[in-house]
Amino acid sequence: MSVPEWGLLARVFGRIGVLSFGGPAAQIALMHKELVERHRWLSEDGFLRALSLCMLLPGPEAMQLATYAGWRLRGTLGGLLAGLLFVLPGAAVILALAFGYAYFGQLPLVQAAFMGIKAAVIVVVFQALRNLGRKALHGRAGWVLAALAFVALFVFGLPFPLIILGAGLWGAFGATGHGSVVEVEGLHHRPARPFGVIGLWVALWASP
Repeated sequence: MSVPEWGLLARVFGRIGVLSFGGPAAQIALMHKELVERHRWLSEDGFLRALSLCMLLPGPEAMQLATYAGWRLRGTLGGLLAGLLFVLPGAAVILALAFGYAYFGQLPLVQAAFMGIKAAVIVVVFQALRNLGRKALHGRAGWVLAALAFVALFVFGLPFPLIILGAGLWGAFGATGHGSVVEVEGLHHRPARPFGVIGLWVALWASP
C-alpha cells in the first residue's frame, strides 16, 4: 500500500465528491475504481473488509468508507480531509441544483431533463451494483447468499440486523478452517474470539 501525497489525496477525494452521483452503490463503485484499481492505495480484500464494516455502522456507509480510506492512508487528518471532500463538493452541486429546480422546476424543458436524469441514475446504480457484485461475490455460495438476502429484505421485509446475523452465521459455520491467520493490509494477526467480538459490537451498536 503506497502513501499518497496530500495534494494528490485532496484531488482524488475531491474528484470522488464531485462525480459520485447515484447514491451509495455508485459512490462506493467510484471509490473502488479510484482507490483500488487506479491508484492501488488499498488492496481488494482490505477495501471489501472496510466496506463490510461500514455497512454495519449506523449512518451513510459511503461517507464512512471514504473517511476510513483517508484515515488508512494518512491518519486522522487524512480521514477528516477525505470525509469533508466527499461531502462538500456534492453538497454544493446539490444546493445549486435545488435552487435551480425551485426557480425553474415547472418549465417543461426542466421537467423533461429530470426525467432523463432519473433514467440515467437507474443505469448508473445498476452498473455499480454489477461491478461490486463481481468483486465481492465469489463462488456459488456467495451468489446464493446475496439472493437470499435480497428476498429476505425486499419480499419478506425482515430487519437488516437479522440479515447480517444470518449472513455472519452462514460465514462462521461455512468456514473451511484455513483462516486461522488473517492478513489485512500486510498485517498478520489471529482473529479474536467470535462471541467476545459479537458482544462488543452489539453493545456499541445498541448504545446510541
